[in-house]
Amino acid sequence: MSDLHIRHATLADIDDVLGFWREAAEGTSISDDREGVARLIERDPEALLLAERGGALAGSVIAGFDGWRCHAYRLAVHPAHRRQGVGTALLEAAEKRFAALGGRRADAMVLEANERAQHAWGASGYHREDHWRRWVKPL
Repeated sequence: MSDLHIRHATLADIDDVLGFWREAAEGTSISDDREGVARLIERDPEALLLAERGGALAGSVIAGFDGWRCHAYRLAVHPAHRRQGVGTALLEAAEKRFAALGGRRADAMVLEANERAQHAWGASGYHREDHWRRWVKPL
């Protein structure tokens, strides 16, 4: 993994990140646009973590902390880089960030139909809490 570099995204990365998510991520978010990603980076410049290998984007995760809870979103690994430790390295970086900010527990958004992701999160020590459900309302 010595050739893997993890860094914070910048505003200059937005188009590459959006293209990467279209190729590597499952599902879409209402915030998957230039304005949404720019708002994230401007509000919390260290939240969007990118993994690069050989100058190419290999993975991403959003490690958001609102002062109360630690949330992991958009963990995605490019198909050519899967099962090579990229996701694990991103989660370790996210968890290190959470701990440094005083976080006590991390939660993750995982699509119900994405079995590959469920296995990856489980292998990283996360477990499903069936007694919670996400409620949403578009604004």
